[in-house]
Amino acid sequence: MFGTNTKEKKNGASAVASINSGEKEGAATTVIAKGTVIEGKFACAENVRLDGAIHGEVRIEKRFVMGDGSQVLGNIFARDAAIKGRIKGDVHVKEALHLMESAVIEGNIAAKTMIVEEGARYNGSCQIGDVAAVGHHTNAKN
Repeated sequence: MFGTNTKEKKNGASAVASINSGEKEGAATTVIAKGTVIEGKFACAENVRLDGAIHGEVRIEKRFVMGDGSQVLGNIFARDAAIKGRIKGDVHVKEALHLMESAVIEGNIAAKTMIVEEGARYNGSCQIGDVAAVGHHTNAKN
């Protein structure tokens, strides 16, 4: 209506949302907002974006995105993960793990592939490849 191209607006908004959330267009995402603290085990069958904190084990069937200032105190199991926050625990990713510049991990990492940006830090062992990811992800189901 007022000269706005709906297709352009939709595509532009989707592109920004995808970049900010780290998700593919059309994917359902559970958002845990800044200031929210979850105590205990957390599991989700869909994508999750964490801007708050989880104190307990995290099991995500799809993609797990941690924003700036987010925190997990516990082990993480996910298909894919993009990390900007702090983790005190082991990280088990079946596919791709992306540690962004503000990521801090105190624990072991197992993933099929991993990207580490300059400034990201981890203190622990790191296993990359099919065997590492499959072995750890299988353990996540137990």
